[in-house]
Amino acid sequence: MGSIEHATESQVHGRSQLAGELPTTLATDPSEVRPLTGLRLFAAAWVVLFHFEFTQGHLLAQVLAPAYPVVTTGAMGVDLFYVLSGFVIAFTYLGKLGPRWRWRVAGKFLWARVCRIWPVYALVTTLFGAYLVFKMVRLADATPAYQNVQPSLTVSSWLQQLAMVQIWLRPWHDGASFVGPAWSISAEWLAYVLFPLAALLFFRLRGWPRWLLGGLAVLVMVPVSVLCLLTGSPYFPFSWLGRIGAGFIAGVLTYLVVKDIPRTDRVRRVATWASWLLVAAVFGGLVLGAWLGPAPEGTERGGLVLVLFPPLIGALALAAGARSAGPARLLSTRWAVHGGRISYSLYLVHVPIFEVFWSAIDRIPEFHVDGPLSVALTPVVFLATFALAHLLFCLVEEPARRALRRLTTPRTPR
Repeated sequence: MGSIEHATESQVHGRSQLAGELPTTLATDPSEVRPLTGLRLFAAAWVVLFHFEFTQGHLLAQVLAPAYPVVTTGAMGVDLFYVLSGFVIAFTYLGKLGPRWRWRVAGKFLWARVCRIWPVYALVTTLFGAYLVFKMVRLADATPAYQNVQPSLTVSSWLQQLAMVQIWLRPWHDGASFVGPAWSISAEWLAYVLFPLAALLFFRLRGWPRWLLGGLAVLVMVPVSVLCLLTGSPYFPFSWLGRIGAGFIAGVLTYLVVKDIPRTDRVRRVATWASWLLVAAVFGGLVLGAWLGPAPEGTERGGLVLVLFPPLIGALALAAGARSAGPARLLSTRWAVHGGRISYSLYLVHVPIFEVFWSAIDRIPEFHVDGPLSVALTPVVFLATFALAHLLFCLVEEPARRALRRLTTPRTPR
């Protein structure tokens, strides 16, 4: 649902633009691009809604029916995360890693990524893995995880997952992780490991024409988009590698397109209108995919909208600022930005919560499907994922990141 890590890595305290100053660009203004942080909330909620659909119950099915085009394509939220991550990583690190190879800078980059994504990932993976072992051993459950392929509940599998390499040699993501969606975090970790080398190439593309870079950003998203349209599914052997590669590259190229465009009032107005049109096109594409009906391999024909993610992110980045309007203004609100900051914890924790609830429905008579207790608790469980994500961010993710970063920050003598 990789980073799936949020955009606060780019929060450097930039000086506010005063009246009469020259307009800034993304390359000269290092402050956080708030609309992109807020967009992470919607990407994560899209994935959460997709998995929540698997909760049994006729009432829930009736509630979600009007949102069918959006719900059934929620796996595309992972691809949106990938494009966002490529953009934010380029925004934050391309200028540092791109000019020439430096071991120290590359090491600091990777350590910063570990500090950001590993602590809460390791905690959730370990606790949920222990829960699955409990179900298998004490409850004699042969299929403890709600996955098509059961994960290997062994020490070696756990160590692979702690190293975040569990998907690297597997053609399919099913059964790769204790927490099902965590395969995407392993895929994104591979992109991070390779980025210091890839940055040397990307940095040298910065002088290419914008129309060419923008065309390439859209073009790399075309294969998976066409695959969704024709087959209804984005999955094939090693599809995870194609998806992280396409999304991450598209995000970096999108940054190169917009990084030097002055964010004048006119540019913001044009970007705002473009973002409105692109948001409408995304929803229209999802509805079109649902109208076309199921394809031979699935119902995700709405994935044709993947090609719209790079221009949407570029438009939101250009519309950002104190005078932002439209979708950028909505995504820059305090609640949206905070939701974006907790989106990584939300992505990690929602499936464990859902699976515990599903186990209760399957095993405890009082929780039977469509019974009063399960019906009453269904919306509570959905909302609980956001509450727990907030707690994980405040109590684990952010404190652990700061503590780990301090290990490599030299102390200033008094």
